[in-house]
Amino acid sequence: MKIKDSFKLSLNSIAHRKLRAWLTLLGIIIGVAAVVSIISIGNGAQASVNASLSGFGADIITISPGFSRGTTVGGFGGGRGGIDLPGFGGGGGNNARESSTSTATPTLKDNDLMIIKSNPDVIAVNQIVSGRQSITFGDKKTNASIQGVNANTWTQTTNVTLSTGRFLNSSDTRNVVIGNSLATTTFSQPITLGRKIDINGTAFTVVGILALSGTGFGGGGTDSTIYMPYNAAWNVLDVNTGTYSSIQAKIKDATNADYDVNSLTQQLMISRRVTSRTQNFSVTSSQTLREQIANVTQTLTLFLGAIAAVSLLVGAVGIANSMFTSVLEKTRDIGIMKALGASNNEVLILFVIESGLFGFIGGLIGVMIAFLITGVMNLMGLSLGIGGRGAEMLITPELVIIAILISTLIGILAGIAPARNASKMRPVDALKYE
Repeated sequence: MKIKDSFKLSLNSIAHRKLRAWLTLLGIIIGVAAVVSIISIGNGAQASVNASLSGFGADIITISPGFSRGTTVGGFGGGRGGIDLPGFGGGGGNNARESSTSTATPTLKDNDLMIIKSNPDVIAVNQIVSGRQSITFGDKKTNASIQGVNANTWTQTTNVTLSTGRFLNSSDTRNVVIGNSLATTTFSQPITLGRKIDINGTAFTVVGILALSGTGFGGGGTDSTIYMPYNAAWNVLDVNTGTYSSIQAKIKDATNADYDVNSLTQQLMISRRVTSRTQNFSVTSSQTLREQIANVTQTLTLFLGAIAAVSLLVGAVGIANSMFTSVLEKTRDIGIMKALGASNNEVLILFVIESGLFGFIGGLIGVMIAFLITGVMNLMGLSLGIGGRGAEMLITPELVIIAILISTLIGILAGIAPARNASKMRPVDALKYE
């Protein structure tokens, strides 16, 4: 018997028991749809992280005060869509503070700044002073994120883009650059270039407005942040003069980021007179952060996917049950086939193909349903304002192919036992079966 004939017979068998076929397919369809949907959420989360970190180059290293041997929590930002993520200070205007083994609150000072600048691989340093403060414009008052930066190196260590005006320069003392949302939607009237805003009782002139960047993975971003020279930030924030919330260092070669992280760590440990047990600062690169978040995301996705995969096992049991029933119904047909010369292998292949088709068709329909679920969820997310370009569920071609292959393999494996029973039947016994 040719393989083509076996496929025709298997399809004909499935088509002639539609209700049972659909009930058999249901387990595989639900399992594949659930697994693909969950993995697509993980893919979307990873894409969201990459999109949020895209403005923070791999050649940027961030030094933050504080160190935790558990889960480090600090600010990370300055780039497009600035987010609050582990080990990165200065993001989104948040003052990074981590739990430390030291009894005193850890800080970064000018001495740390000089040590970082002395590293031969560092080509630019941006010291950051960040926090929140009350902002008044017109008759409205609100709280906003403040980030004091080094006007000379700020644009080298971040990926902010101007909508109008100019960036800060070294001669600015009472000038600021503000985020797009703060300029256009926060107050009752738009803040335009040249207008003055009051920050904690001090008047500042707006010289630049940033382009809209989006909320990013962690929210906030650059759109609601005010940027000023770091020495001006000391005067308006509750931060000690001469201390920094974080320091960003741009290195010569991004491929040496891990080496430079270790090098800066060793230099600062010597300078600050701490050991690995008493370390009170963190040195992290954006590449390290990507890898850490990717590991967490993948672990969570695999865990949820494994839970959803239980339904695939249920589907496999359904296929096996259907195939055992099919073998019993076709016992006389098997006897006739063997009497006419069909070999054991040909009978085995016939039933394995039938069970494999259950897996393949179920996987195909399951993937289609997953696409439908993904599309609906993305649309719902966008309509609620929580989707965003980086937070959508993402189904990749590789995921589709793997899902269909796995469901087909499950179908084949589920059908092997019934197929072996069928192939081992003696023609005489099969022909006498009632």
